[in-house]
Parts: sequence; structure tokens; C-alpha cells
Amino acid sequence: MFLVGLSGGIASGKSTVVAVLRELGCAVIDADVIARQVVQPHSKAHQQILQHFGTEILLENGEINREALGNIVFSQPEKRRLLNSITHPEILKEMLKQVLKYFVLGYHYVILDIPLLFETRGLTRFMKYTVLVYCDPPTQLARLMKRNGLGVAEAEARISAQLPLEEKRKWATHVIDNCGDRESTRRQVLRLHAHLEDSLHFLWARLAVGTAVAGLGGLVFLLIRFPVGEPSLGEAGAGSSLLF
Repeated sequence: MFLVGLSGGIASGKSTVVAVLRELGCAVIDADVIARQVVQPHSKAHQQILQHFGTEILLENGEINREALGNIVFSQPEKRRLLNSITHPEILKEMLKQVLKYFVLGYHYVILDIPLLFETRGLTRFMKYTVLVYCDPPTQLARLMKRNGLGVAEAEARISAQLPLEEKRKWATHVIDNCGDRESTRRQVLRLHAHLEDSLHFLWARLAVGTAVAGLGGLVFLLIRFPVGEPSLGEAGAGSSLLF
């Protein structure tokens, strides 16, 4: 099984592409849905967000008011980084669980719908392909203003909080141009789907996983049979790194 990263920009039309992929029976993991789940009341992330952002961002039922929180983080980059540091680890854990589920079910590939895939860059190294849903800046601005009922200045501020779509194009292996009508977009998605279905990379991935599992088993056996001393603090931390 291999992974396909799907992203876009705010109001670029990614949801339209995802809807077509689901119709085709593709396994799609929606990071935005997971992001809502991990901040439900009484969750670890929910408690941490309240500690840093206060109770003013809560709805009457105790859930987080996404619009209120969004207004804060879109206008304050340091707050956005703080929020991401709280939610990203929890989102990642749930995504990994779902990837494992689809692997066990025998899917050839899984599509990870991640709005900030190219901003974080940390996850792109795990993707065999990366797909960008693109539209030109004037179309993006007009769609966002109409969809969210925003003025020009507020809509531009939200768009500028993300990497420009032109910049993301440099990192994507596939681009779906969503400037036209739905039928044009659908045809592009069908071509992408055919390409993914014809790919044989998943066979090599399964072989690689089998080899890795066998190697890990051998390593565990050696460690049990020939125990080594505990590593020092410096050794333990030398290879660690942040995901994002």
C-alpha cells in the first residue's frame, strides 16, 4: 500500500475532488474531520486549547467555536503555531490508526486529505504522490468571499495565512486545475484515479513492509538474547526530530 497526499488552498475546491474520489470507492482519510474529533470536550487537546486561548472560544455546549478560534489564529501567526503544536500530534496518531485499518483491509493506496500538507512539509516525505487542487488567485478570492460571506480584506488575510497555490504547485506531483466547471474537474480526477489504480508501487510497498517486520523481529530477538546497556541521555536524543 502507498500513500497519496491531497491538498489545496482555502476555497480552491478540494471538497469537490474528494467527493468524486469517494464515489470511485477510494479510501480517503480527512485530516480536517479528525481535527474536529480530537478537540471534542474532555479530550487532551481540548483542555490544552482552553489553557492557552481561554473559555471565550467555547460554544454553549462546551465545544470549541471554530470560527472564533479561526479569527484568532488567522490574524496571529504565533497563535496559529501554538494551536498546531497542540493538535497536530493528536491528529497524526488518529491518521496512523486509520492508515493501518485500510492496510489490513487490503487497499492498494490511501488518500490523505490534509489542508496544510505543503505548509508543514513533514508529511510529504511519506507520500508516494502529492496532489494539489488548484485554482487561480482571483477565482479563489471570489469563491471564499461568496462561501464565507467575507469582505475583500478578511478574505485576503485568510488566503495569505497559507502558502500561495503557485508555490504549492512546485511541490505537487499531480495538479488538478479546478478553475473550470465541475465536469472538467471530474475528468481530471478520473484520469488521476486510473493512474493510481494502474500503479504497481503498492506491491513493492508490501514487500518492503514484510522485510521491515522480519528485520525488526530479528533485532528484537538479538536484543533479548544479547542485552546491551542503557543509552545515555545524549545518545537517546541524538536521533530524535520533530515531525513538522
